[in-house]
Amino acid sequence: MIKFLLNQELREEQDLSPNMTVLNYLRTRVGKTGTKEGCASGDCGACTVVLGEREGEHIRYQTVNSCLTFVSALHGKQLITVEDLKSTDGSLHPVQQAMVDFHGSQCGFCTPGFIMSMFALSKNKPAADKHDILEALAGNLCRCTGYRPIVDAARAIAEQPQLADEFSRYEAEVLARLDQIQTDTLVTLNGNGKVCFSPTSSDELATLLMQHPDARLLAGGTDLALEVTQLHRELPKMIYVGNVADMKRLEEGDRQLVIGAARSLSDSYDALSRVFPDLGELLHRFASLQIRNQGTLGGNIGNASPIGDAPPVLMALDARLILRKGDRRRELPIEAYFLSYKVTALEAGEFIEQVIVPKPVANQHFRVYKLSKRLDDDISAVCGAFNLTIEGGTVTDVRIGFGGMAAVPKRAAACEQALLGQPWNHATVKAAMQALNGDFEPLSDFRASKEYRSKTATNLLYKFFIEQQSLKLETRVTSYV
Repeated sequence: MIKFLLNQELREEQDLSPNMTVLNYLRTRVGKTGTKEGCASGDCGACTVVLGEREGEHIRYQTVNSCLTFVSALHGKQLITVEDLKSTDGSLHPVQQAMVDFHGSQCGFCTPGFIMSMFALSKNKPAADKHDILEALAGNLCRCTGYRPIVDAARAIAEQPQLADEFSRYEAEVLARLDQIQTDTLVTLNGNGKVCFSPTSSDELATLLMQHPDARLLAGGTDLALEVTQLHRELPKMIYVGNVADMKRLEEGDRQLVIGAARSLSDSYDALSRVFPDLGELLHRFASLQIRNQGTLGGNIGNASPIGDAPPVLMALDARLILRKGDRRRELPIEAYFLSYKVTALEAGEFIEQVIVPKPVANQHFRVYKLSKRLDDDISAVCGAFNLTIEGGTVTDVRIGFGGMAAVPKRAAACEQALLGQPWNHATVKAAMQALNGDFEPLSDFRASKEYRSKTATNLLYKFFIEQQSLKLETRVTSYV
């Protein structure tokens, strides 16, 4: 049985298919049809809802795509929809009223999703600036308004930093009710011949996976759910890891970051962007905020997609994985995890428990570049990550990872060898670009042709070289001033 709050109402669900999405639950089980289905793939944001969870003494509100969220993820949370925003006296919520005042709705299909994104922004960042607004709304698409009136409505809300609503007034009560739902016992959802287990510790997860090695692991579900919504497959057995507390932690030491595999991309952002600013820039383009709130670093790796953005970056950073099977743990370099297309080094009953990312050392230069058709919320055609240590004008260490260039995320071995031990100059880089052409035989698909991928991959190395030379020149000029 799962228990959660639907706004203020306690819901207890036992006989419910774990394959049911929150979107379908709202529309078919409780008659809340304000939440719309626009794409069933997490691209348009029309289905955006907000989940509330305890964070310290307050509730943290996060937007998610309900079309990609299975109902099992609701346990212990508060689910808020566009219908829940209006006050008990029938008046509109300030966010809804702002959309009316600034004419932010035309056909209205996308409007509920926009309102929920704006609502979450108003709760989490009351005095949001333009950057915050654009980031919060980047995962919501509109074909009618041209976005200007919607952004104007969001800016008007941000000018009311003491925004009061019923969610603020009832926060303490909701926290107490959420605390009553939380349990350390295993939560199981059964229905329609399917089952989903929700362990609360990695020990419990390890035991469950040994007992059910055929179960699919469910973290954010931003990719796994597509098998249900797009391919119309059935997932008879799942294990949801979103409640495994010790796999959601991030520990920072002097030399490395240790990130739990179930920690969301949003929660990992502050540490990763501070230690690796270029990775922070990539995370902004990784996907929409709704997807980053759900998706996990471990899931992006475990999915083993050749176009996943995290694996090539982690390869360049010399990241390692802690894999667990029962009580046994083993450490594996991330490049050894990917064997062939969608085939990994995981054994039956084994899972990714942690991701270890070394911190940068002196004279290390790291950059990552993502090429995609859209700047935001799009999958890479090519993702290249470059990590070079240059001492005394010589390349003393090099790691280069690419996504989108092969059946698996892969290091550019020949290119690395052409750079290692060589002077960091134009001739060396040109030779390395030639070597890079032999590292991959990319395919053509609807995102890019093989010729485009090959050409841009070598050009990214040259771009890296030019940027490093420019930085060196800036440093010299500054020293003379």
